[in-house]
Amino acid sequence: MLMQNHQAFEHGKPAGEAAKTGRSLSSVFHLSALEPVAAGKALCWEGDAAKHLFQVVEGVVRLQRIIGEGRRVITGFHFAGEIVGAFLQGDFLFTAEAVTDCKIRRVSRKTFQDEVARSDALRPEYIALLCHETAAAHDQMVLLSKKNAEERLCSFIATLAARPGAQPRPGLLRVPMNRQDIADYLGLTIETVSRTITKLSQRNVVVPEGRHDLRILSKGKLIQLSGNADDFPEKNCHRVSVH
Repeated sequence: MLMQNHQAFEHGKPAGEAAKTGRSLSSVFHLSALEPVAAGKALCWEGDAAKHLFQVVEGVVRLQRIIGEGRRVITGFHFAGEIVGAFLQGDFLFTAEAVTDCKIRRVSRKTFQDEVARSDALRPEYIALLCHETAAAHDQMVLLSKKNAEERLCSFIATLAARPGAQPRPGLLRVPMNRQDIADYLGLTIETVSRTITKLSQRNVVVPEGRHDLRILSKGKLIQLSGNADDFPEKNCHRVSVH
């Protein structure tokens, strides 16, 4: 899920015994069939019984909720290798929808929990995943409650840029979600997102390139403007994965 620092696009090795045995949470999904999900289609719906967990194999998935007067709030993004719904026990608290054309695998919650319960290798990794989910929620609360529009957007771009493979060419950042998605995730209007990108472009921080991509002109300025530069040391810009 998109998050800052330990919450930021982590692509690391499986934890503890899972790394030694070669078994990871991802292995629980390997026997499940690949399912294509077209952009804009839902994997699950808010309020439905959370009978399955999903692993994103390709593409990007957004988690969203609808609040008063039909307003949409995006609570997170999931990328390839990540699990959707690991922390749930009852009903889905969100609708999970494909941002891009995706491929996913699903397993029943009972199967997943049984596999974790019987495996000394998987339990520490599952606990680590839940810890990262909790950290994600705390960091998102800080971003929405204490940061201004520029800090929110710069934090978002910096964490996205930290994801391995997010920059197909040096300095060029692939942004799969549109500006409305970004606005709904950051608690801003699409007009504010557009104005802030224009200001960052005028200050030679980032400039738009094409419909979705951004060119990062000054990574140092971008991190400084995020409001908490200590969250983005070079060596910590990674994410724990469940590949």
